[in-house]
Amino acid sequence: MGKNKAYGERPQQSQLSRESWKVFQIMAEFVEGFERLSGIWPAVSIFGSARVSRDSADYQKAEQIAYLLSESGFAVVSGGGPGIMEAANKGGYRGRAPSVGLNIELPKEQKPNEYQDVSLHFRHFFSRKVMFVKHASAYVVMPGGFGTLDEFAEILTLIQTGKTRRIPVILVNGQFWGGLLEWMRTTMCGNGTISPGDLELVQLCEEPQEVVDAIFAHYETRGFEPSISEQEILLEL
Repeated sequence: MGKNKAYGERPQQSQLSRESWKVFQIMAEFVEGFERLSGIWPAVSIFGSARVSRDSADYQKAEQIAYLLSESGFAVVSGGGPGIMEAANKGGYRGRAPSVGLNIELPKEQKPNEYQDVSLHFRHFFSRKVMFVKHASAYVVMPGGFGTLDEFAEILTLIQTGKTRRIPVILVNGQFWGGLLEWMRTTMCGNGTISPGDLELVQLCEEPQEVVDAIFAHYETRGFEPSISEQEILLEL
């Protein structure tokens, strides 16, 4: 009995052509991102929910963290949208270092905020995520949803597997993140899916100055510039 011809049929040629041409669009996003961010250094990427209101404690804390980082010489990089992203850009905008927004086109929730000295626009999550990692000296992760969890898990995976250099990964707000960290300790470590040492990749901070101090402590015995070996790792990211 012959196979059903409909199964596994190739897309129409026009569709294949469209997909092939998308490669150039993706290349353009990488080239623009690399060129425009090449002078943005050192930088800290800040993540968090787009749904946080401006009068929330998390918004205020994110803005203060970003301001302190910017005043300390760190460019502040966010997703460019509302909520925590806006707070991060707003705090960075008030400081002396650049405020950077890596904006993404979404059907809802994503509207560029007005506090961006450098504003890039992406259609593809994966090219945008490379920019977050490649140019970051630290990650600061505020309370957020699936997107925030995605960025948090992504950087932990890249560091754990040696695909990027080790940088501070700081969770802010123990009341929000405590349950996840406990689950990692008990369930993930307990089942052997991660090693106890992997948890050392994450720090938990509460106060804005504590975040800044933790980043400086990480680099106390070395400079912010990636070493030769780290530059090679980032080249292969």
